[in-house]
Formats: sequence, C-alpha cells, structure tokens
Amino acid sequence: MFFRLLILFILVPIAELALLIEIGKAIGTWPTIAIIVVTGIIGSYLLKWQGVSTWRKFHQNLSRGGFPGDTIVEGVLILIGGAFLLTPGVVTDALGFILLIPPSRALVVKAVKAYLKKKFDYEDLIVIEPDEPEQNEFYDPGKRI
Repeated sequence: MFFRLLILFILVPIAELALLIEIGKAIGTWPTIAIIVVTGIIGSYLLKWQGVSTWRKFHQNLSRGGFPGDTIVEGVLILIGGAFLLTPGVVTDALGFILLIPPSRALVVKAVKAYLKKKFDYEDLIVIEPDEPEQNEFYDPGKRI
C-alpha cells in the first residue's frame, strides 16, 4: 500500500506538470494560469455549495431518525473532490469536478456502494450487540442518543 501511494504521489504531479507545460505551449502562459485560477474559484464555490447542501441533507436524515449512509458517502466524495481541486492541475481538477457535480457524483456513489457491498460481505461482518441496561437504569427504547 505504501509503495502504491508513493508512486501515486510521484507520478500524478509529474503528469500534471507535463500536461500544464504542454497546455502552456499550446495556448500561452497567461491563459494557462487563468484556467488554473478560474477552475480554483469555480471549484471552491461549488465545494462550499455542495458541502452545505450535503450537511443539510445529513441533518434532515438524522432528524427523521434515518441512517444517512448515502449522505455520508457523498460527504466523503465531496471532501475528496475538494482535495483534488486544491491540487493544481488539469486531471485532478477534472476528477474534483466529477466528484462535486451531483449527477456524476451520484454515479460514483453507486459504484462506491457496490464496491463496499462486495468488499464487506455479510460473512465478513461482525455485529456487536448493545449491552443490556443495568437493573437500576431506566430503559427507554424511544430515547435518542
């Protein structure tokens, strides 16, 4: 795992830098810098907008007593998309926008859920039952923690 991450952190910046140099040769230095700045501004606005929206959806699910599983996955993907947008480059910006735009993020959420369902099969799942309440403790099943 460490070796994969090391390669990822070395190869991605080199590829991004090479691509930015080629774009700079094709359209010029200042337009390339403008593209980087504009994608950063648009990305930060989109990150804030989608993050607040997902946070509200998370609280609505909890207030209804439901489990916000999809919303948690969406939140993690938004966080990863924001990290991609913070990394200067064309490929990471594209990945960041894919994770921040709701229709494309919905497809990624489906793929992540399918992967997790396959990865954590019920045979591998360990269920821990809650402790029984003590004799002197009042047990209220409707009480929320």
